[in-house]
Amino acid sequence: QVQLVESGGGLVQAGGSLRLSCAASGRTFSSYAVGWFRQAPGKEREFVATINWSSASTYYADSVKGRFTITRDNAKNTAYLQMNSLKPEDTAIYYCAAGNAYHSDSGWYDYWGQGTQVTVSS
Repeated sequence: QVQLVESGGGLVQAGGSLRLSCAASGRTFSSYAVGWFRQAPGKEREFVATINWSSASTYYADSVKGRFTITRDNAKNTAYLQMNSLKPEDTAIYYCAAGNAYHSDSGWYDYWGQGTQVTVSS
C-alpha cells in the first residue's frame, strides 16, 4: 500500500553531517506516523526517532538526542532525518518506516523502506 525509499546515506567523517530522506508513495502518507530505525552488523535493529502525522510530536533515542532531528513534509510525501555530530557508532543501515501509531517499537510500523547505508569514519 505504502512504498518508502530512503536516500542520502554515504560515508562521512566523525563530526560531520548527513541528511537522510524517505520518499513515500500514495496520498495516505500524511495519516501515518514515521519512524527511523537503524541496524549495525551483528546487532538488533534499534529505534532512532519517530514523528507523528502532524509533526506535533517527536521522540528520539537517547543515543541520538540532541544530534539528530526528524522532520516531515506531508505535501512532498517525504520524511527526513538530519544527522549532525556523527559518531562511528552511528554506522548502520538506516530504515524509515510508516505506521498507524506514534511509537518507538518497530512492531507498530507496517511499511518499511529498503534502507540506506551510513558509514562514519573516525
